[in-house]
Amino acid sequence: MEKIIFQLEDGEEYITLANLLKYENIISSGGEIKYLLENEMITYNGEVEFRKKKKCYPNDVILVDNYEITIK
Repeated sequence: MEKIIFQLEDGEEYITLANLLKYENIISSGGEIKYLLENEMITYNGEVEFRKKKKCYPNDVILVDNYEITIK
């Protein structure tokens, strides 16, 4: 599993799940995240996530495919 540390910009409180996955090049379109969410392939802090606009805050951990993303 590849571990990724995502650093929020100064002044940013959060990043949405869809924007995070696009920024890290895990997905390239909204259709891809929709597929992952519908098939329960994304977990957010250990719980299956269903919302692409979920706000991700520091210390949150997202698992998708072969990636573990930690927000800092």
